[in-house]
Amino acid sequence: MYALRLFPLCALIGGLMAVLLPGFSGIGLCETLTLEDSRGEQVQVRLPVQRIVVLNSDALEALRILKATELVVGVHSDLDRTSGFWGELAALPGVGRWNEPDLEAIVALNPDLVIAYGRNPGPLLEQKLPPLGIQVLRLDFYKITTLEREVLDLGRLLDRNDAAGAFCAWHGRALTEIRARASRASSLPPVYLEGYTDYHASGPGSGGDMMCTLAYGRNIAAGLGIPYPRVTPEWVLAREPQVIFKAVSRENGYLLTDRTAFDRRRDAIRRRPAWGHIPAVASNNVHALDSAIFAGPRSIVGVAFMACAIHPELFADYDPEALHREYLERFQGVAYRGIYTSTDIREAPR
Repeated sequence: MYALRLFPLCALIGGLMAVLLPGFSGIGLCETLTLEDSRGEQVQVRLPVQRIVVLNSDALEALRILKATELVVGVHSDLDRTSGFWGELAALPGVGRWNEPDLEAIVALNPDLVIAYGRNPGPLLEQKLPPLGIQVLRLDFYKITTLEREVLDLGRLLDRNDAAGAFCAWHGRALTEIRARASRASSLPPVYLEGYTDYHASGPGSGGDMMCTLAYGRNIAAGLGIPYPRVTPEWVLAREPQVIFKAVSRENGYLLTDRTAFDRRRDAIRRRPAWGHIPAVASNNVHALDSAIFAGPRSIVGVAFMACAIHPELFADYDPEALHREYLERFQGVAYRGIYTSTDIREAPR
């Protein structure tokens, strides 16, 4: 059974009026803001939003960017595994996994809003929570091409326009500099991007594919039609990628002090049967990237590392770690530390 939540007065009145007067929309009765969510749907959110449950780390990182974490009353339950990065936020009440939330735990926290990914969890959120007065907003924050829009929209919703604008200005400048350098390349080298599961590529619509494009690489899985296709070793071998990136989930590399975990995953790719004939393997241009920078609000850092490996001759004097340091210190309010890649990507063949 779900605990009964008291509706905001405007929602209660609006519901009664809708019953008494068919066609009544409630617009104007209460202040609302209409946003486009990550599915392209128009979502109307009641204001003010004062209590938020966050179902994934990307959204929580976005709330840190906006300096709005005091509004968070519940988080996904895996957050305690990265408490070194999240600090006091990791001690907030857990509400289940990002893709399997505990709806009773959410309702018990009496939130105004739940923020979730566009595709996960499924439609159960909208089926169960709005009837109890809890709004659902689906924003991804892991796709670099829509990140700035989503940060600006969330900033408008929470009245944090200045913080949102400052981040997007910084992000836009950093991306412009990377693309200006990479655009001088004479060709787009073929790149294989492998997800957390072996032989699952990053296809069109995935965060990795967008990052590779911005770094002026040619994703060999771009024509497969789905975001995360399963491929065969022979398929990759036949396409002869010149660079390989492997996504590694290390629960955020913030507390790591050496590259062992990343080097192990990189070396496992190098040892795959017959893969020594792949140009990327033969030239040691294979790299493992932590999930913290492979996608999400920090994907600009991942793009910088990718560009260094794809076009080393154009990025000889570029320091992606300096970009990461600025992001962590300025927009996350934490000291720069941790390990996020296998052996320095800037040592890629030149």
